[in-house]
Amino acid sequence: MLKSINIENYAIINSLQIDFDKGLSIVTGETGAGKSILLGALSLALGQRAETNVIKNPEKNCVIEVSFQLDPKRFKPIFEDNDAEFDRISIFRRIISGNGKSRAFINDIPVNVSQLKNIGEQLVDIHSQHQNLLLSNTTFQMEIIDTAAKNKEILQAYQAAFTLYKDAEKQLSELKIQAEQAKNEYDYLNFQNEQFLSVKLQAAEQEDLENELNRITHAEEIKTAYANVLSALAGDETSVNTMIRESISAMKKIEKLSKQAENFIARMESCRIELCDMADEIDRQNENINFDSERQQAIENRLGIIYDLQQKHKVSTIAELLSIHENIQQKLIDIENFDNRLEELEKEKTKRFDIMKSTAENLTQLRKKVIGGIEKHVVQMLQSLGIPNAVLDINFTENETFSQYGKDNVTFLFSANKEIAPQEISKVASGGEISRLMLSLKSLVIENGMFPTIIFDEIDTGISGDVADKTGEIINNLAKNSQIINITHLPQIASKGNNHYFVYKEESAGTTTTNIRLLTPEERIMEIAKMLSGSNITKAAVDNAKELLKKQ
Repeated sequence: MLKSINIENYAIINSLQIDFDKGLSIVTGETGAGKSILLGALSLALGQRAETNVIKNPEKNCVIEVSFQLDPKRFKPIFEDNDAEFDRISIFRRIISGNGKSRAFINDIPVNVSQLKNIGEQLVDIHSQHQNLLLSNTTFQMEIIDTAAKNKEILQAYQAAFTLYKDAEKQLSELKIQAEQAKNEYDYLNFQNEQFLSVKLQAAEQEDLENELNRITHAEEIKTAYANVLSALAGDETSVNTMIRESISAMKKIEKLSKQAENFIARMESCRIELCDMADEIDRQNENINFDSERQQAIENRLGIIYDLQQKHKVSTIAELLSIHENIQQKLIDIENFDNRLEELEKEKTKRFDIMKSTAENLTQLRKKVIGGIEKHVVQMLQSLGIPNAVLDINFTENETFSQYGKDNVTFLFSANKEIAPQEISKVASGGEISRLMLSLKSLVIENGMFPTIIFDEIDTGISGDVADKTGEIINNLAKNSQIINITHLPQIASKGNNHYFVYKEESAGTTTTNIRLLTPEERIMEIAKMLSGSNITKAAVDNAKELLKKQ
């Protein structure tokens, strides 16, 4: 249950702290006193969107802290499913800074807002006035049926199966499109593949061929250079080799006269041997260089094929061409395997469809079982709330296609009068009738223990007198199963319950702030008397208030 709310720097609230107890808590106050602000702060702490305009003083943080006392057996798994730390007394905190940045915590551990929202939605059900409009919404009507049928687990199983089926359906559709497109380009890919296969590219051949072509093209120039070098190294009497030999001979003549001569002889001999080797190698290279017009033509033809492929595929290396060829071959393999993949996906889609269909059928059966009970329950409650001829007819049909909620379609048909046949709620129900109908349906949620805390924000709109008194009794009885916080303007309802809180505004130093306090028994009498007679409280109103409080 909800234990407390602490609010700092929110809207027109400076600082506010309020504790709640089990059972029924009543909240009253003048219109505009700030009751809706309290609900807004609570919603924010439970994960609703934060906006900077909720901050009263932009130089300070807005802090909202809400504590709950929770049953570990029921709620610990919910916290664990959302990767949050559980505690028997769990504290939700939301901090909003002046620049709009928001931080969220559960039991002092940082969490994201979606975690806060996912858990908070299962702790508190806030029924605000606009929710009466949901009564005509088929999704809301289906949720009422599923609540009564206790379908939460099987509905989750169905929705998981529905998602898996839709995924398979989407994958199959996309694969069929890909297969059709691929088949259209198969012939072209195959032509490209054959072209690559016929060319038989080798990884390093372009560089080798370009070097060889360069040698053939410049053969005469190369041979001339080699010949000149050979002549200089080992040609006639003026060659380098000849001069080195003569130098060695000259050194040998002074070898006994100079200690350095022997060293010079060795060094010159080494140079002579190196030059001789170089001359022999150049001579061999020179003999191998010949202008071969046929070979030149063959190389140019081969390079022409390579260059054409590179230009066609907008690349500059054989490595890139080989990669393109590999991709083409893989695409051809994929296309050839499309039929197998399509067949596998068709089987998977059928398998998932069968699971979804079977789960949906279980949902349908469970829903059908509770429809009669819902109709009876609501009619009995409406009769006790002053609509003796109330009729609720839940029209249950089957759709052609599956949706997020199965294959079922429900429409709540209502009539409050004998002479009017049941019709869609929005067409026949008045404001007071909608309030009573919503309370009757909400009672199903409460009796099934879906939420530990229920907040009614003026669910009694449009009713008065004995009906209001009866409504208060029903709400009080419902509070035996869940903690209920009821915001009301009706004295008959305000007199019910265990605790009575009063929301009020205070004017100070030119600013307005909202506050709330728990009324003492005497204050409660006066507040209800004021609700009965207005600001001019009469003795009759006080006596009437005391009488109302005795009834509960």
